[in-house]
Amino acid sequence: MAETADTAQTAEAADKKHGRTAAKLARQIGAFAKQHGGAEGQLAHIGQAGTRIVLVGTDGGWGDLVAPTYAVAQLAAEKAGLTLHEDFDGELAARVRTGPYEWTRMAGIQVGGPANPAA
Repeated sequence: MAETADTAQTAEAADKKHGRTAAKLARQIGAFAKQHGGAEGQLAHIGQAGTRIVLVGTDGGWGDLVAPTYAVAQLAAEKAGLTLHEDFDGELAARVRTGPYEWTRMAGIQVGGPANPAA
């Protein structure tokens, strides 16, 4: 009987923690949307690390956040009023505007950009 009560208390504590995490993520999503004139997003499972919330602003700015679970990511998006896309398809991807930083960091080595520092 005591094990059932302990399990219920543990589950309740986890639910509260996930609710706080979702609320924090929702505030961050809202701040991003405010800074970029609105935002849409997509959720991507990234294994044990959780779920990535990819954000694309109306102005083409982009960013991401990581939630511990898919359910927390969905709750955060819902709380923030974020429109979610099933896939990061051509339409959503076409809105992303990259700058020099992204080109040198993500593709720089392959296209003649600066090399990463030696380890």
